[in-house]
Amino acid sequence: MNKPIEQRIGNIALVVENYDDAIEFYTKKLQFELVEDTDLGGGKRWVQISPPNSTGTNLLLAQASNDDQLKSVGNQAGGRVFLFLQTNDFWRDYEFMKAQGVEFTEDPRVEEYGTVVVFKDLYGTKWDLLQLNQAN
Repeated sequence: MNKPIEQRIGNIALVVENYDDAIEFYTKKLQFELVEDTDLGGGKRWVQISPPNSTGTNLLLAQASNDDQLKSVGNQAGGRVFLFLQTNDFWRDYEFMKAQGVEFTEDPRVEEYGTVVVFKDLYGTKWDLLQLNQAN
């Protein structure tokens, strides 16, 4: 008997300029948790971060190691929003992030699906902070 398909996306790689700077930004300004930081030798590390109390996909911070990778830092989605941080309390998280100096590209807005605002990480990668309506 064949097993049913059971898959999930374990990590999403986010190319960064520097492991430590990225860890500090995400853990201090966004309150992410450092899940793992393992030295792989040769300047490489296996660094996973995750939003607090998340049971979903982790971000794998990948430090750029050549010029082509450096060019993609902050622009992995060609200028579009790349990642979507869903929350159960939009205003709590928005106010905290604002107080931490996180750069927002617009004012928060209420859409049919929920409350949302676009922000940038330390390298300019665009994110949505999003609280979906209960029906979604």
